[in-house]
Amino acid sequence: MDAFTPQPRPCWVAGRPEQGEQALEVLHPFDGTEVASVAVPGRDQVERAVAAAAAVAGEFRRTPAHVRAEALLQVSRTLAERAEEIAETITAENGKPLKWAEIEVQRAVNTFRFAAEEARRFTGGLQRLDTDAGGVGRMAIVRHVPRGPVLAVAPFNFPLNLVAHKVAPALAVGAPVIVKPASATPLSALLLGEVLAGTGLPEGAFSVLPVRGKDMDALVRDERLPVISFTGSTKVGWSLMDAAPRKHVVMELGSNAAAIICPDWTDLDHAARRIATFGNYQAGQSCIAVQRVIVDRSRADEFVPKLVQAVGALKTGDPHDPEVEVGPLIDEDNARRVEEWVNMATDVGAKVLLGGKRTGATVEPTVLTDVPKTAKVWTEEIFGPVLVVSVADGVEDAFAQANDSKYGLQAGVFTRDVQVAFEAAAELEVGGVIIGDVPSYRADQMPYGGVKGSGTGREGVRSAMEDFTEERVTVLTGIQL
Repeated sequence: MDAFTPQPRPCWVAGRPEQGEQALEVLHPFDGTEVASVAVPGRDQVERAVAAAAAVAGEFRRTPAHVRAEALLQVSRTLAERAEEIAETITAENGKPLKWAEIEVQRAVNTFRFAAEEARRFTGGLQRLDTDAGGVGRMAIVRHVPRGPVLAVAPFNFPLNLVAHKVAPALAVGAPVIVKPASATPLSALLLGEVLAGTGLPEGAFSVLPVRGKDMDALVRDERLPVISFTGSTKVGWSLMDAAPRKHVVMELGSNAAAIICPDWTDLDHAARRIATFGNYQAGQSCIAVQRVIVDRSRADEFVPKLVQAVGALKTGDPHDPEVEVGPLIDEDNARRVEEWVNMATDVGAKVLLGGKRTGATVEPTVLTDVPKTAKVWTEEIFGPVLVVSVADGVEDAFAQANDSKYGLQAGVFTRDVQVAFEAAAELEVGGVIIGDVPSYRADQMPYGGVKGSGTGREGVRSAMEDFTEERVTVLTGIQL
């Protein structure tokens, strides 16, 4: 922790480092020690950042694609070169075990590389119009044009890569971006601002403003920021929609992701290990962490003990220990909430097969069964290291249980039956179905997003680029085909 002695870290206003009117302390979730302090920009600084983004928008969208691509590639290379430092930063501010922080850095390296590649090939197309008699001699040129500057509101659970998923697509299409990182984890975003500053992007193309959540309203309502990309809680996400009803809002919200063990699945040891790992990675603080485990009755007696054993084998403790797999939650308040929800479930009949206890901000990896379907640990997103096991009578019942949710981000279906796989894709009310694995799988280049209460729009580099742009048509007349 010596590398993180408290010192003010500058915010980035229109690409330049500045001190703020106030300072925000960043605390290590595991033991509450101060990691660093960061500059909180004042109203004048926020105004200058927004004004600069609006002023540069026209120039930036006309920047040649190869220039934007090379800047993104430079970011990717620099992140790779500084991977160890950045991983340590993520663990220090977020509390996730170092092994998971290292994976997050590599994913961010890939996200910027994917964006560099897409920036070179993201284009429109030609559409012949003589398919109708009135269109003879005409052709349409369809281009993708940025909607305008993007307000990127990022969460604490992936403080680098989920920022990357907003910044990289915006810069790839030539849209200025203003990042509002989570107050608990601003360091990774500020470090990314430092990396971006070395690319030579035009002034105003990016800002990183660690304003407090309560002071974000002015950014949300500012008409000069017509696009909002938000990842976070369902409550905050829908409030943004209400506050900015005429803006284009992309939201990745919560979930209580289900993993389904079908009757044909025989490798129960593998499924147990995968579900144990991805129900507890990031201390369960992932929107696609496994929360609900729905196992066919024919497999339950054999599978459940294997799951309990696999969860029990996970090592908890200091996240800087390279062997630790489950670290603390982001703070003690969230850990208390998880503990309370578990206790509420046991009060109405749930059984604790493992865990359920809390020490400070750390909650023991927990497995529950016999949970009433009205309990919060089943209906809400717990965002903690808790697995809830339910038994299903056949595939249709399993799918019905999975769909019995106000959320719909991703689901995992352990089956090798092709017909069941296609049925899952057709019947499950989610944005993504992962066959043969947990719902926690995400490739950074694929479309990613949810339905129902899990949000609107899609991330994934190219998908986000499409979301941040709109089609503009030019019709040429007098064309001989």
